[in-house]
Amino acid sequence: MRQSLTIDRTTSGRKHVAEGAIKLLLLASAAIAVLVTVGIVFSLIVESVRFFSEVSVFDFLFGMEWNPQTAMRSDQVGSSGAFGAVPLFVGTFLISLLALSVACPFGVFSAIYLAEYAGERRRAIIKPILEIIAGVPTVVYGFFAALVIAPALRGFGATIGLDVASESALAAGLVMGVMIIPLISSISDDVITAVPSTLREGSLGLGATESETIRRVVLPAALPGIAGGIMLAASRAIGETMIVVMAAGLTANLTFNPLEAVTTVTVQIVMLLTGDQEFDSAKTLAAFALGLALFIITLILNIGGNWVVNRNREVYD
Repeated sequence: MRQSLTIDRTTSGRKHVAEGAIKLLLLASAAIAVLVTVGIVFSLIVESVRFFSEVSVFDFLFGMEWNPQTAMRSDQVGSSGAFGAVPLFVGTFLISLLALSVACPFGVFSAIYLAEYAGERRRAIIKPILEIIAGVPTVVYGFFAALVIAPALRGFGATIGLDVASESALAAGLVMGVMIIPLISSISDDVITAVPSTLREGSLGLGATESETIRRVVLPAALPGIAGGIMLAASRAIGETMIVVMAAGLTANLTFNPLEAVTTVTVQIVMLLTGDQEFDSAKTLAAFALGLALFIITLILNIGGNWVVNRNREVYD
């Protein structure tokens, strides 16, 4: 009996040690993630402060011209530069809006079909195809946009009398929308499937049709998850670079016309940090200011999206 109690205590002690080690490992993982995020934000803030010591915050946020060509060394001759980021913000939101206008309806509608109408056989075919589309590298989408979509839009525009640039926001937005369709569709499908079947059965039992049940019961219940998927897709669209470089160009053009060439914040960050750079120039430090502005804008969008979701949340048991 004593030997059995001793063995039980030893086994229990080992379990407690193992559980403690696992808890420490999980805590360390969470702490590393938090510290990395804090470090990234801190580095952006520090370098942005250095940039704003040379360039006015007002000129950066409200300036209408972006031309960051400054002298890298004292023995070089360079222009004073223009660091107005409004054209970059406009281009970023224009392309993102075009992408979401394509991805949201197709993504949500495909999710509704997969969750509510498609049989097991059709679902087994369509779902993997969407996942394959999600796995295509963005550079492939960029080639497709530059070699297929952009010339097609230019040719179609010529036939109806529209002047479409060889590199346009519309080409980049359309292809980017196709790229993020699987993201919205997959998340929306999972959320719609997770809605309790008792809600559907109750609605059908009261005499509602299947389409009325989906519109008035299922979608309102799944709205928070669908909105979360759309916000995630929006963040993906805002942060996309390769498609914009290859399809929309590098010109910081202040325009709301989707048929013209534009550029985005992420593209300019890459351009500013490409090659041998000295981090004492306003030109290079502008990349950190752009990164900080993009971080703040994305944070505001996420907070606003969460507020809308919580306000319209459907609570059910």
